[in-house]
Amino acid sequence: MKKIVIAGGSGFLGQTLAQWFLSRGDQVIILTRKKRKGLLGESVLWDGINEGSWFTCLERADALINLAGRSVNCRYHPSNRREIMESRTRSTQILGKAVQRCKAPPRLWLQSSTATIYLHRHDQANDEAFGIVGAHADAKDAFSVEVAKAWENAFNTLQVPSTRKILLRTAMVFGEQPGGVYHVLRRLVRFGLGGSMDGGQQWVSWIHAEDVCRALDWMIEKEKATGIYNLCAPVPLRNVEMMSWMRQICRAPLGFGLPHPRFILELGAILIRTETELVIKSRNVVPKRLLNEGFRFRFETFDSMLRDIEKTL
Repeated sequence: MKKIVIAGGSGFLGQTLAQWFLSRGDQVIILTRKKRKGLLGESVLWDGINEGSWFTCLERADALINLAGRSVNCRYHPSNRREIMESRTRSTQILGKAVQRCKAPPRLWLQSSTATIYLHRHDQANDEAFGIVGAHADAKDAFSVEVAKAWENAFNTLQVPSTRKILLRTAMVFGEQPGGVYHVLRRLVRFGLGGSMDGGQQWVSWIHAEDVCRALDWMIEKEKATGIYNLCAPVPLRNVEMMSWMRQICRAPLGFGLPHPRFILELGAILIRTETELVIKSRNVVPKRLLNEGFRFRFETFDSMLRDIEKTL
């Protein structure tokens, strides 16, 4: 039995991971800002800012998984920008202090980051060693790239010599649990709104939630795994292809989906209080290290992933 601590584990991905590890007989502890009904795993309260007695739950942990951070699905006005940045950097820093206090610190720290850190591009794919150049005006991603770099820097500068460290540049995660992107896109498709977005030529990197769980389990067991890993499926696809598969497999009415040109996306983003960067940026990312080091994905293609999730609904 392994001891797994998940910071920020009350959301879609955290609860997916909790369910996975619990099903294998492991102990799961969720660091959460408030206790929630129906939360999988043992709840330990923290605020993501201050040190406290909560640090003792990290003692002798096999893995600390840090997912803490305010959702980016919002308008990027000043107060939200501040919360997005600080909720990531400050929670990472305080976890570092907690790990340093432990007499028997976690064996492994799996730190969430984002594939958004890579260059917006339509040509070659970005792997772990290639593609971090900066923001691109067409993608409107200056703030997101700034956050990603600050988040990683907060993690990389922490000195925890007794704890192995892995940085996870994670793509869009699809799964059956509530709260994920799959259910948002599925609703659009079922209402006849599942057409391509902003022309549809931007690349989409993605991963099945089960492969996220399998990859993290693999990293826990693989003692030599360290450094940066892209957490995404091996076969990215363009937005127009993604939405075509969504319409086909999620049974769009008459197989039709209204396309979304840029001006419609901008208007819709204002109405639903989000940002177009989340869908217009081209994220062409591949998991070179995972593949080279022997990890095998169960779901390599977007259609196989969709069919697996859809059959559970």
